[in-house]
Amino acid sequence: MTADARVPLIPRAPEGLSRRARYFVEGHGLRVPRRDLTPYREEWLDRGTPAVEIDRVVAFQECWGGLALPPAPAYEGGPRVLEAGRPEGSAADGWWFSAGGSRVSMAHGFMIGPDGEFGIDATRWTPLHASTEGWVEALALADHAGHWAETVTKIKGEAVEELDLDGFEPVPEVRGLADTWWRGEDSLIAVYRGEASGFDAPQCLRAHIYGGLDAWGLGRS
Repeated sequence: MTADARVPLIPRAPEGLSRRARYFVEGHGLRVPRRDLTPYREEWLDRGTPAVEIDRVVAFQECWGGLALPPAPAYEGGPRVLEAGRPEGSAADGWWFSAGGSRVSMAHGFMIGPDGEFGIDATRWTPLHASTEGWVEALALADHAGHWAETVTKIKGEAVEELDLDGFEPVPEVRGLADTWWRGEDSLIAVYRGEASGFDAPQCLRAHIYGGLDAWGLGRS
């Protein structure tokens, strides 16, 4: 595929992100030349891919393609670079496309689902966040919380199910599905259920608890 060399090296955050996520993208991200998917439209149409699904892939590529962000705390860091791939699926089951290649060898890939969800293609499709924006918001919040927390506690397996979230509220901007963030009086908790659900492996449950946060550290913006 042809690379678009006109994209600036310093990324501009897409619309709709929080102030924290915009700073994260523009301050810590890098935009590399993204691939031009236009030459593949006719080929994909000939293979039976609906035009509306191709448009969805192209729109993702124009917004997110070529964006490299710091590693995520889970899933071995997430995609190395956000990059759309050829749509796969059917009218009956819906259509998916790749969200970018892994940083390391993984038993799952990163995909964008039929309704725009960001997730992993493991033993079964598991949406992590309701949108790519949610994934990026979660990355930004992890970076923010990790910087300001007095303590960071990592737990796994059954201990995650025993977490007491009474008095915590969900963090809406991460648009959590399998993965969720919770905000308490002085702490943030990230719960990663994607691999546990995608592989039917409860031992893969993970949670990170960021403690000792002040009002700024709780990241309400």
